[in-house]
Amino acid sequence: MIIEAEIIHQPYSGTFEEKIYDVQSPWKSKDWTWVKFTNEDYTQWCGTFRGSSKNIALSKKHSSILILTSDCLFKLDIKNGNILEYEEQPLYTNLTVTPLGDYIVSDNYDVQLIQSSLLNEMLIKSPLKMDNIVFKGWLDDKLHISCNEFQNWSEHVELQLNCITLSITRIDRL
Repeated sequence: MIIEAEIIHQPYSGTFEEKIYDVQSPWKSKDWTWVKFTNEDYTQWCGTFRGSSKNIALSKKHSSILILTSDCLFKLDIKNGNILEYEEQPLYTNLTVTPLGDYIVSDNYDVQLIQSSLLNEMLIKSPLKMDNIVFKGWLDDKLHISCNEFQNWSEHVELQLNCITLSITRIDRL
């Protein structure tokens, strides 16, 4: 079982056992992302994913790992590293996992909870229309989010997503 996953630079050949994750698609970039996986016996191996790196999240609750690249959102089985499903050409710019083990993603305008499948998303309502969303990190059960108000780019706002209530609240105006 995989206990840790980390985006790394391209390793020297032979450093790790490697597995290539690629999908059949006419829309492939020339970029690749390398992820170092650590198993529960502390053996390490490397996965190579099509597309430039964006983010990675591991959820024991869902027994899976999400790898977000510019080309794909991959969902791997935490037990063996096999692809469970993938989404081509995702518009997501952010990916994180809540302290409760749920996946949260965003594109530039909306924040969503990924449920049982990559195709099963739930929109999380915001008190304002957002643009250029950036996940800043977790403090306890709250995700700090930075964004601009949609069509009012001079209005930079700070928000918090409560992972228990799945509500977004405005916390500051900068």
